[in-house]
Amino acid sequence: MNLPISANQLRDPLARRAFIERCAKISFGLTVLPFFTRLAEAAEAPSAKAPNASLPGFGKAKRVIFIELAGGMSHIDTFDPKTGGTKGPAAPISTKAGFQLTDFLPETAKVADKIAVIRSMTAKVGVHASAAYLMRTGFEQRGVIQHPTLGAWAQHFLGASSKTLPSSVCVGRSSNHGNGWFPASFSPLPILSPNDGLQNAKSFSDADTQAKRADLLAALDGSFGAKAEDENVKAYNEFYDSTFQLMKSTDLKAFDLSAEPAATRARYGNSKFGQGCLLARRLVENGVRFVEVSFGGWDMHANLEERMKELGTDFDRVFAALIQDLDSKGMLDSTLVAVTTEFGRKPELSGNGRGHHPLVFSTVLAGGGIKQGIAYGSSDAKGYAPEENPVTVGSLHATIAHAAGLPVETEILTPSGRPFMIGNKAKMVPGLFA
Repeated sequence: MNLPISANQLRDPLARRAFIERCAKISFGLTVLPFFTRLAEAAEAPSAKAPNASLPGFGKAKRVIFIELAGGMSHIDTFDPKTGGTKGPAAPISTKAGFQLTDFLPETAKVADKIAVIRSMTAKVGVHASAAYLMRTGFEQRGVIQHPTLGAWAQHFLGASSKTLPSSVCVGRSSNHGNGWFPASFSPLPILSPNDGLQNAKSFSDADTQAKRADLLAALDGSFGAKAEDENVKAYNEFYDSTFQLMKSTDLKAFDLSAEPAATRARYGNSKFGQGCLLARRLVENGVRFVEVSFGGWDMHANLEERMKELGTDFDRVFAALIQDLDSKGMLDSTLVAVTTEFGRKPELSGNGRGHHPLVFSTVLAGGGIKQGIAYGSSDAKGYAPEENPVTVGSLHATIAHAAGLPVETEILTPSGRPFMIGNKAKMVPGLFA
């Protein structure tokens, strides 16, 4: 086994991570990525006493499904219908919750009494990559620092959510970044194709060969430890322990959509987004705390009506199915579902589309202690700016974190000594909780 690596490289988390993965591939044929390292350490993470613990809704959400409509959903054509020149191609429809949606969302209208629509979201970032980063982390990009997602914050404060499964998973997006300044093991495990599930989670060798290789590596650990810091040796060993634990666990079934009844899979539909949300429900049902589901294509500078009939119909059916499914399983009260997007779209139609507009847009929360059947905040008559109760992206993150039982007012120090708080010191929104 020829794997030269210097002591300096072993101090670099990215180099160390690549080294561990190479060891795994050569020694065992394992190609599952090392997202399961240091689970024991994570499980021992202290849960800080939260100053916000006495406020309504704290800790009601034991799990979070974070839906990302990548590209920028038009608030006017979905959750915040308007009249007059900015109306667009959709017509408003009434819901039993008392607020209106557009007729692109007829199935969502049927579950409107289970959701809270935030119509007064506001931000300053109108560029896709930067806006997506802000929505995923609650922070604007600054220099070279990487900020963590809510899943990583939760793992820091609450520890690992499962002894075998990862605490965070992202579905439909290739990037696994999300741990920020926390350990690499806090990154979400990426699942590109929901139907394929967790790939390469089985050994290429039989049990006897695998055991012999494990013994050989144990014998070699002495010389390895002499060249590396104890922390790195620990991470190296824990990678194998936790990966073997996962491979032997029946929890792997959580990634297998074929175990779902045909009727359930049909209700979610065959699209990547539909099966991704079904996978998210299976994962949170089996112990994963935080699941991101990405759904792209919402950058509708042109052909807005045509694209909304396509993407909007898919989102509408799948979102309603997810809410109904969680509710029927008795999971909605303890599962927070968030529908987010990068920004809104301009009130003025440009041809048959709308441009980027971060000044006001809409998001949706459901379950996990959130009030049901409400429209929180408002935009002005044109849908141009917030009119009542503006909510920043940081406040949205603080609100979700509060529901998840995190100490949103607790400051932590990064390894470089910089202080940070969830949501970049923004306040949670008390009016969203029952």
